[in-house]
Amino acid sequence: MPGSWGLPDRADLRDRFRQLLTSAGYLGLLAVALQVGRASGQLTCLGLMAALGFLAWAATYKRARAIADIATSRIGAAAQGYVELIGHASGAASETVITPYGGVPCIWYRYRSYSRSGRDGDWQETDHGSSNVTFEISDGSGVCRVDPDHAEVIAPQSRTTYQGDDKHIEEFLLRGSLIYVLGEFSTLGGAHTALSVSEDVRELLSTWKQDPVELKRRFDLDGNGEIDMHEWELARRLATRMVEKEHREIRNIGDSHIVRAPADGRLFLISTLPPHKLRQRFVWWSLLHLSVGVLALGSIVWLQR
Repeated sequence: MPGSWGLPDRADLRDRFRQLLTSAGYLGLLAVALQVGRASGQLTCLGLMAALGFLAWAATYKRARAIADIATSRIGAAAQGYVELIGHASGAASETVITPYGGVPCIWYRYRSYSRSGRDGDWQETDHGSSNVTFEISDGSGVCRVDPDHAEVIAPQSRTTYQGDDKHIEEFLLRGSLIYVLGEFSTLGGAHTALSVSEDVRELLSTWKQDPVELKRRFDLDGNGEIDMHEWELARRLATRMVEKEHREIRNIGDSHIVRAPADGRLFLISTLPPHKLRQRFVWWSLLHLSVGVLALGSIVWLQR
């Protein structure tokens, strides 16, 4: 239910697919190990299972630690950099996008389309996509925009529709939902705006030079048709005053916050789950992968004996 931490209709397909793909790798290697008659082949399969298990354990545990190591920040007091935020998604109609097949009004969506093919009628993916419009969250202390590009979105709402032999799975975040975000926080505008008086003065003077007739009309004080050093200095001082005034106006504009994908490749999460449930999910998966790795390693030791 929007406005509270609720149970989603379906967990994130990307996260599930990653875990199921790893599980399928375990089962495939185990099946090959059971069918191979030679001990060397069995040891190879078990070795690959152990390596896959330990690598998956390390990657999943790292994700759990990324959530556990960062305390939730208030938007109005968040430091620049990697942060964890929780806020309600905007309920404004201007923030709404519409899912392409179900027509669900939301703030973000992604979809996958499938068609039946072959004699067995298996589902084959034919199309996929997602919205890339930023949306807004607020927590009472401030407002922050979220750029979902490159985000891993976990546990959105989900709906499946059928059109003849086609199937469309749409996932979406509803307006008013409580949203968890882990990503790179930055403040734009206001006192945080990076401005250079010298560069802007140089650019403004360069613009004036492109219209020599107007330049002479404004600054050729003695009317000799040339801009001498004294007159050019007056032009430079005027340009400086104009740039400084513009900078003051820019810095008086209120701050604008945004969360994006970290440039250094760190985890970028958007979820309808609270952080403790996200952390718990990753911890359980990491324990599963670790168990597979340990069992495979133990089987290698047993076979060698």
